Amino acid sequence: MFALTFLVVLSIYFIVLVILALGAAKKYPKLSEKEMPRVSVIVAARNEKENILDCLKSLDALEYDNDKIEIIVVDDSSTDDTPKIIAEFINGKEKFKSIVPGESIGNLKGKANAIANAIRISKGDVIMTTDADCTVAPTWAKAIASYYTKDVAFVGGYTTQHDDNAFNGMQAVDFIFMLAVAAGGMNYGIPLSCIGNNMSYLKKAYDEAGGYENIEFSVTEDFQVLMAIRDLKKYKIIYPLDDGALVTSKPCPNVKSIYRQKKRWGVGGLKSGFIGFAIMTIGYIANLGILLFPFFFTAVSLYLAAFKIITDYFLVYPVLKKLKLELRIKNFVAFEIYYLIYVLLLPFIVLPSKKVVWKGREYI
Repeated sequence: MFALTFLVVLSIYFIVLVILALGAAKKYPKLSEKEMPRVSVIVAARNEKENILDCLKSLDALEYDNDKIEIIVVDDSSTDDTPKIIAEFINGKEKFKSIVPGESIGNLKGKANAIANAIRISKGDVIMTTDADCTVAPTWAKAIASYYTKDVAFVGGYTTQHDDNAFNGMQAVDFIFMLAVAAGGMNYGIPLSCIGNNMSYLKKAYDEAGGYENIEFSVTEDFQVLMAIRDLKKYKIIYPLDDGALVTSKPCPNVKSIYRQKKRWGVGGLKSGFIGFAIMTIGYIANLGILLFPFFFTAVSLYLAAFKIITDYFLVYPVLKKLKLELRIKNFVAFEIYYLIYVLLLPFIVLPSKKVVWKGREYI
């Protein structure tokens, strides 16, 4: 009976991942270089003295017409040397500007308030965001901006992580796996998720949606912007698979920081809607089956467990290949163990308390 139930769940899991993989592979028309829009790149930094310089260097190396790009770096109430590092680096670089939010816009706080202040002074037609612990590919702005053909108002991008060991590598695979699922859904017009360190949107659509100040506060403010633009029901939202638009971030250094990251994302994911919940439920039951199969051990159960792992592999492998990233087997094995643990624990982490600790601040 267990094997039959597991087979049914895994069959649904397989079908869902195949559908999402096909969605993630969808191709889109692109603008020529002379048609590129004006872009405003925004980075909010809070106590990022260890990371901000590498981020700024990568932004300075962006291949984009200097007359069509501005880079706004927001100091989000840092208490370390982050403001000093920013000021020294951008000195004499005309495409950079640095601001410190002088006020809270409406009831905004933290990163959302920092980004909202930057958008208010931005001059670009397209807003692009990344994080201070990230580096961007030289082609990042050009690749993302090229997808802003007629009626496109949101373009998501992929983020990987440094994978110099299995602990970091499992996080890198996890990022690509989650983003492939997000991209697959979005390319069918069903936004499931996005990531703020590699996202962009039309400033016009953002304004029409009311801006951050009129969007319900969330610890995943990027997803709220996506949903507000989707709810306008007049624009396309897309998630192209393009290695030129890749961003690389620093992985969480320890289990405690992973716990906080997953809790923040889990709390934000409570607003993902029925389809999002359905996909999460299918994933949860599939992973629960993997955990339970030793107690109902049969050859069939073992084959089904292997089938689930192979299904995960064939979602993530083609995406990594397209992004010109290597899938190391040790990282994939570590990811499967990591994925099993956090998927099964997440409801018990998120549901009892919605309190989130993020960048030294508490949110409830």
